[in-house]
This record gives sequence, C-alpha cells and structure tokens, in this order.
Amino acid sequence: MSMQTQRGSLPVILLKEGSSESKGREAQKNNIQAAKIIAEIVRSSLGPRGMDKMLVDALGDVTITNDGATILKEIDVQHPAAKMLVEISKTTDSEVGDGTTSAVVLAGALLENAESLLAQNVHPTVIVDGYKKASRKALQYLKEIAEEVTANDKSILTKIARTSMQTKIVRKDSDYLADLIVKAVISVAEKDNNKFVIDQDDVKVEKKAGGSMKDSVLIEGIVLDKEVIHSGMPKKITDAKIALINSALEIDKTEFDAKINISNPQQMKTFLDEENRMIKNMVDKVIASGANVLLCQKGIDDMAQHYLARAGILAVRRVKESDLTKLAKATSARIVTNLDDLFEKDLGSAQLVEERKIEEDRWVFVEGCKNPKAVTLLLRGGSQRVVDEVERSVHDAIMVVKDVMENPAIVAGGGAPETFAATKIRSWAKSLEGREQLAVEKFADSLEIIPLTLSENAGMDPIDTLTNLRSKQLKGEKWTGIDVMKGKVGNMKTSEIIEPLAVKNQIVSSATEAACMLLRIDDVIAIAKSAGPPGGEGGMPGMGGMGGMPGMGGMGGMPGMEGMEGMM
Repeated sequence: MSMQTQRGSLPVILLKEGSSESKGREAQKNNIQAAKIIAEIVRSSLGPRGMDKMLVDALGDVTITNDGATILKEIDVQHPAAKMLVEISKTTDSEVGDGTTSAVVLAGALLENAESLLAQNVHPTVIVDGYKKASRKALQYLKEIAEEVTANDKSILTKIARTSMQTKIVRKDSDYLADLIVKAVISVAEKDNNKFVIDQDDVKVEKKAGGSMKDSVLIEGIVLDKEVIHSGMPKKITDAKIALINSALEIDKTEFDAKINISNPQQMKTFLDEENRMIKNMVDKVIASGANVLLCQKGIDDMAQHYLARAGILAVRRVKESDLTKLAKATSARIVTNLDDLFEKDLGSAQLVEERKIEEDRWVFVEGCKNPKAVTLLLRGGSQRVVDEVERSVHDAIMVVKDVMENPAIVAGGGAPETFAATKIRSWAKSLEGREQLAVEKFADSLEIIPLTLSENAGMDPIDTLTNLRSKQLKGEKWTGIDVMKGKVGNMKTSEIIEPLAVKNQIVSSATEAACMLLRIDDVIAIAKSAGPPGGEGGMPGMGGMGGMPGMGGMGGMPGMEGMEGMM
C-alpha cells in the first residue's frame, strides 16, 4: 500500500460516537419546521373565538387554558429550536403579561416566510438585516399610531383589562372583574417623579374553588390561608392593632449539647417555672405594645399560645415571609425581629381581622386598611380547573393595567395596529434596493398573520376579511381591525377593544429577535450522552440508551411508558 493511499484513508473523528450533526439548508429547514409546529399548536387559541387546550401531565394532572405561555411551559418541549419560541413566550409573559400567543404566532410566521426566500437562495444574513430594519420601522409606526392617555384614567384602564379578558374563560364576567383589577392596581401604585411604579406582587391573588366568578372580591388588605392557632382566642377583632414579628415565640434550643443535672423534684419545678417565666416575659412584651393581633413568621410555643389567648390576642403563626412583607405594606406596620424592639409605633392598623370559613378551610382576613399599598383579590370559580384559569386570566389583566399606568400609550386591538404597520412597511419597502426589499415585504406579510388568525378562529373567510381590512387601512382608517365578536371588519376604537402599546412593542421585538437568531443557525451539532461507566465491564451493552431518560419526570421518561397516558 503506498504512502499516498494510507494518508488519504486516515479517518478524522471529531465528534464522540453517536453524536449527530446537520448542516446548512437541512439544519435551517429542521429548525424552521420545529418553530412552525410550535406556532401551529398555539395558533388556534388566539383571540376571543380561540379554543382552549387540555394538557395532561405524566401524573395525570389536567390544565385547561388558552394562555400561550402556560401551554408551552406545560408541554415540556424537547427540540432546541422550539425551546427558543417557548422562551419568547415566557419573556413576554414576565415583561408585559399579555400577548404571549401573538409573539409565538408572529415568530412562526416570520420563519415560515423566510423559508420561501431561502428556497430562492436569498442569504440568511440578508433576511436577518431586512427583518431587523422592518422591526425598527414597525415599532416607529406603532408609536405614531398610539394615543397618549392619562395614566390613572379608570375608564381607559377598565377597557384595557376587559380587552385582555375578552379572549379568556372569564369573558362573561369581564366587566365585573376588570373593575376589581383596576381598583386593586391603582391602590398599590406608587408615584415616582410623575410616573407610576407598580409591583404586581403587591396585588395578592388567592383562589378558592366554589361559588361563581361573580363571588370574587377585592379585599383592602391581605387574606392569609392560615387559621387562628388557639381555640381560646377571639376569632374577630375590630379596630385591630397588628404586630408583625419574624422571630419565634419559643425558647431557643442551644446550639451545643448541654446537660442539666437535677437531683430532686424541686429543681425540676424551678427549671420549668423559669422556662414559663421566659415565655410569659415574651408575651408580656407583645401585650405592653398594645397589640391585639399578632402575626408571626415562625413558631409560637403552646404555653405562649395560652398566655396570648388569656390576654385576648388573636395570633397566627408560620405566616409566609412574602405575606408578612405585604402585610407591612397594607397595614403600615414595621416587621420586628426582636421583641424588645416592639413598641406602639411599630404596630399596623386595620378595621377588622377575622377568621372566616371559606369552603372547608379557615382563613384569616385582615381588611379595611386605610391606604393599603398591598391588596388581595379573592377569586372564586365553579371548579378547581376553572379557578386556575381565572387566576391566569386575572394575572394577564393585572399586567396590562400595570403596563398602561407605567407607559401610558394605547393602540386598538383586533389586528388593527399590525395591519397598519404592515401597510406602511410595504410602501416603505419600495424605496429599498436589492434583496433586502424582499425580506421587508415578507415581514409585512408576517405581521398580517395576527388579523388572519383572528378571522380564521372566528370562522370568517380569511382572504375576504384581510383584503377588506387592507383596503380600509389604505384609505387611512387606522383603527380598523377585526371585530371578532360581531364577525366583521370594523372600528376597534368604538368597539372599545384597546391594548397597551408596551405589549405590541414586546411582541414585535421578541418575535423578530427569536426569528433572526434561528435564521442565522446553519449547523446543529448534538453531542451524544456518555455510554455508561468507563473501564471494568466496559459499560453494560445497551446502556447507552439510558441517556433517553432525562429526569425521569414523574415516570414520564421510562421507555415504553408512553402508552400509559391513554390509560390515565
């Protein structure tokens, strides 16, 4: 064998055995396909006529929802490209709260439209540049169309909350709930240099199955899912003086082992009396401060409970730290760590502290706070599944009200701003030279996926609807969108379907970023998992397959268990 052939036939092994690599067009196709499938899953849930999804996990727990972020979070996506779309829905959810489905649907459309350009040999970088330019233009046009509003205008905020809930299970009661949500958000808003700052966590959302959605209430204070610890304590206190304590009313156990030698019963009695005296001393400090309600983050000793009950103090123990912080905001109390520091000025006030029975649980209500900077929405619904979805809907509505208060600009809903931006971008594209023009036009087409999907889900003819919508927009009727409930194209402003500008901006920018990132990928290298232990037995044959059992999520990972789902 000549040296030449020997040299030529030396194989170069770069990747571990079992690794896979897909390159170029194939890699792009694969990624785009995965993203399209994800967009397809949530697409049918967009808009007031959108459908819900029932998700069953490995343990048989059921979630029924049409919230894009929840759907994608629950289905536990494996494909790396699809995971990026799940991420944009999560980001949109945490940033602006609403528009999660729209962001994913738009990203899917951008990738689908890019695919036809890739097939015509347009370089991915050209498409990415075109998309980025178009996205900047879209944000500019959205800003132009948006209307400035007064940040705390209740009627606008109520319409915003109502629009957000139109697409959800709570639609019939959206007027009632929107009113509660707006009151809640306005009361926790802090003003900072003429701007509002809102922490949505200050609106505590508690849910309890039973009753109907109309039974939901806003409590000017905090609801604790705990009960009063001692049966001898009062269950209701009006004009409450509240002490918030985050240390235990118990005798601290020493950190080192200590031995006490007791030789007669008298010494035993002295020892116990001393412990009693220390606990009584703690309780006396609480009584001396003038408090008649004690809310403690840690434990309260049995003896301390007895003394507190004798003093007529209502006490709750093991209150969550987050609830304690909210209580401090609601009642203007100071959280005290050391009982020696507890004085009358540290107490909070509330008109009423009462233990009430909600279905089968007993909860403590702290309500009637003067100027609460933390409030509670107590949501009710016919069943656990319903009340879970009500909670998700209310979260979205709280977030959109927060968005408008922090950034007081609004646009119409029903696909109107997307169609407006698409129309403007199309005419701007004509001024561009080269292949970028194609990418920008595709971006405009992608924006129209929102009105297109809305009309499809409403059972309208998508092509007729879209052409009608385009012609009205070209005539300058910028508020024209798809009035899904009436099943026709109309003025969304008069139908009072309005959304925050912040949500639209987030949808456009996050969808564009995700699409551009995926388009730039031309090589997917998947590294194989290690095949069992090295040396010794050489790793049992067939052990390499064990890599396919990630996390053993509730037995979901076991091979052959897939069929079990049908038996749940």
